[in-house]
Amino acid sequence: MDLLEVRNFGVELPTAAGWVRPVNEVSLRIGAGESVGLVGESGSGKTMMALALMGLLPPGARVSGEARLEVEEAREIKEVKEKKGATALGVAATGRRSLVGLGEREWREVRGREIAMVFQEPMTALNPVMRIGAQIEEAIQAHDATLDAREVRRRMLEALRRAAVPEPEARAEQFPHQLSGGLRQRAMIAMALAGGPRLLIADEPTTALDVTVQKQILDLLDRLRRELRLGLLFITHDLGVVAQVADRVAVMYAGRIVEEGPAREVLRAPRHPYTQGLLAASPTLERGRLTPIPGTVPQLTALPPGCAFEPRCAVRVAECARGVPELRSAPSGHAARCILV
Repeated sequence: MDLLEVRNFGVELPTAAGWVRPVNEVSLRIGAGESVGLVGESGSGKTMMALALMGLLPPGARVSGEARLEVEEAREIKEVKEKKGATALGVAATGRRSLVGLGEREWREVRGREIAMVFQEPMTALNPVMRIGAQIEEAIQAHDATLDAREVRRRMLEALRRAAVPEPEARAEQFPHQLSGGLRQRAMIAMALAGGPRLLIADEPTTALDVTVQKQILDLLDRLRRELRLGLLFITHDLGVVAQVADRVAVMYAGRIVEEGPAREVLRAPRHPYTQGLLAASPTLERGRLTPIPGTVPQLTALPPGCAFEPRCAVRVAECARGVPELRSAPSGHAARCILV
């Protein structure tokens, strides 16, 4: 059973020019312990998809389709205190919960506890006037107000250690501006995992980091995914990063998934012209010249009538402008939204 199952998922936002759909008929699935890469240019709808799954959409937004998350329906935890210490005993039942149509009170039960997010820029996501430890403790207390101060601090320090933050006791007393970019991102990961979520969304967590720190963060996320059996949705525009962390990849363009499948197969033999263009525009050690994709992602208020990529596509035919193509099966277990497949 999949940890997250999304079917025909859509997000509509009100604008002065009318309603726009930054996420349009998206279908996606993530299993426990599986990493899925969501790839695309800026403006393709990746972050809006993540915010919708977290219940953080702007006021007035409308959500359609299905998004079902496997959650723990009951957590009965009892502490049995003995002379040698305390032992936590508990049982948990799992069930499917729809993420569409939840109220804010219901979202608070899911957000951070079952599904958490690491944001792109930790300097703007963290509170600049609160110490790192206090921010993580606040996240822990938000999901279990019965914990005493000693237990909250223990869990906070454990979260920092899990995120490979050196000297966690000292770092917990520092403010965000006193940490390097890599340590701030580790603190964000610690905060995201503090509530014990089963699904983690990472929105371009390595964009502002140098390559050595980027590799460390990617290795950390991969280790945590395997050790904690986390489902990981990794959002990026960098296909090189996807090759390192993703089991499967979904390529997004103008709000739709245009290609999906096993990461190795999609990167080795892409079927959609957009994916081929992304690979051609990615730097490699062997190729000195990059081939950019002409044009830009179309405005959501002025999408072409057919394939959204048709105006930029080098292999387009007349039929491409007549209607939006369906996802078509391709060899090696992946599919592409292109009539040439």
